[in-house]
Amino acid sequence: MSVTRNTVRNGLFPFAFRAADTNGGRSSAGVGRNLFAAAALLGMVAVGSGLSAAEALAAKAAAIVVDARTGQVLIDQDADAITHPASLTKMMTLYLTFDALDDGRLTLDQQLPVSSWAESMSPTKLGLRAGQTLKVETAILGLVTKSANDAAVVLAEALGGTESRFAEMMTRKAREIGMRHTVYRNASGLPNMEQVTTARDYAMLSRALMRDHAKYYPYFSRRNFVYGGRTLANHNHLMSRYEGMDGIKTGYTVASGFNLAASAVRDGRRLVGVVMGGKSAVSRDNKMAALLDQAFGRPGRGHEDGPVMASLDTTRSDAVDGEGDDDEEPVVKAKPVRASLQTAAIPVAPAKEEKASRGSASSHWGVQVGAFSSKAAGNKAVSQAVKQAPFLLRTAKPSVVQAKTGKETVYRARLIGLDEKDARKACAVLSKHGHHCVAVSPGERG
Repeated sequence: MSVTRNTVRNGLFPFAFRAADTNGGRSSAGVGRNLFAAAALLGMVAVGSGLSAAEALAAKAAAIVVDARTGQVLIDQDADAITHPASLTKMMTLYLTFDALDDGRLTLDQQLPVSSWAESMSPTKLGLRAGQTLKVETAILGLVTKSANDAAVVLAEALGGTESRFAEMMTRKAREIGMRHTVYRNASGLPNMEQVTTARDYAMLSRALMRDHAKYYPYFSRRNFVYGGRTLANHNHLMSRYEGMDGIKTGYTVASGFNLAASAVRDGRRLVGVVMGGKSAVSRDNKMAALLDQAFGRPGRGHEDGPVMASLDTTRSDAVDGEGDDDEEPVVKAKPVRASLQTAAIPVAPAKEEKASRGSASSHWGVQVGAFSSKAAGNKAVSQAVKQAPFLLRTAKPSVVQAKTGKETVYRARLIGLDEKDARKACAVLSKHGHHCVAVSPGERG
C-alpha cells in the first residue's frame, strides 16, 4: 500500500475524534488516548513510508475567513485539516484567564508566584525566575505581545494548580465553545504531538474571545509593552500594515508552520481570519492580507459563488529549525503587499516602457496572463494575478498593451521586470490555480 501525507491526515486522526463524538465530546482524556494510539500507529506508518514523524503529523496549509458577527464562512481552504496550534494555544489560556477575571478568581493587579517549571520554559519568554511573582496584567501582555511561554505557565498554575490540569480545563472549554477537534496538552503551544486543532476551531475561539470577553479584547491590539526595562514588540507585524487589523495572535513551531489568527474591521464590518501552516512569517502574513481583502470585497449574504482562495508562493521557506514564535525566524525585509479589491484598477504602464524593458538583463523577463478584447479586462487579469502570487509579483510592473493579431485588436496583460526564475515560478503558481500564464523572455514579442 502506498502511504502518503493524505493517508496519515485523513486516515489516522479521524478515528480518534470519532471516539470522542460518540461520548458527546466530553472526554478529553478519551480523545488523548485515541490520539496517542494514532501517534503510535503513525510512527510505524512513517517508518514504512519514508516520512519523518514530524512530516507525517504536519497538516498541510489551511485557512478560513468568517464574519465575526454571524459566523458565516466566507472563505474555506481545508479548514478542518488537523494541525498544531503552536502559540495560538495562548488564546485559550487567555480566554480562561478572562473568565477568571470576570468571576473574581483573579484580579489584574494580583501577583502570581513563578515556579521552577515556569522558569524552565524555553523561548520565547520573559525570563522569569522561580520565587518571583508576576502581575496578572503583565502576564496577559506577555502572552499577547512577546508570546511568553513562562508567563503562560504562571497563569496555568494559578488557575489549574498544575499545567496538565489546566490543559484539561482548556480542552473542556474548547468543547463548550464548539471546538470539536481541538485537544490541549499545555498552556503555551510548545511542541506536543497530541496538541492538535483546526483552522475552523480557531475561528470559533477568535469569535468567542470577542463575544464573551469584549472588554479585554483591546489587549490584543497592543503593539508593545515594557518589561524589565525592555520594550517588547508584538509579533503580529501585519497590524502595522493592514488597514483595520487589531489582533489577534501569531504562532510557530516546526511541526505547525507559521500560524496566524487575525481580525480586521472595515466599514463597520469585522472579519476573522485564520491561516495555519505558512512556510514563513512573510508568506503567511501576505496570505492573510490577500484572503481578508477578498472576503471584504464579497457580499455578506446571498453570494452563490464557490470560495475564492488566495494561494501564495510556497516554494520558499524562511523558517528556522527551532521552536517558539515569530521572532525565532530570521528577519526578512519585504515590501508591504496588499492587493486590495477596493482598488478599481492597477495603473497601466505605457507601451514604450515595455519596449524599453526588452533587453538582455536578467530582470527583463515577465509573465503574460492573457490577451483580452478590452484594456479593462486586461487590468483585471493583472490585478487577480498579483493577488494569487503577491510574494513573487510584488516588484513586477503591470503592463497592458494594445496589439494586433490579424484583423483583431487585443490587449496583452503582462507583469514585467522579473528575472527568469521568478517569472517561471509565478507562472507555475498561477497555472496551478487555474490562471492562464506564459513566461515571456526579454526578446519575445508574441
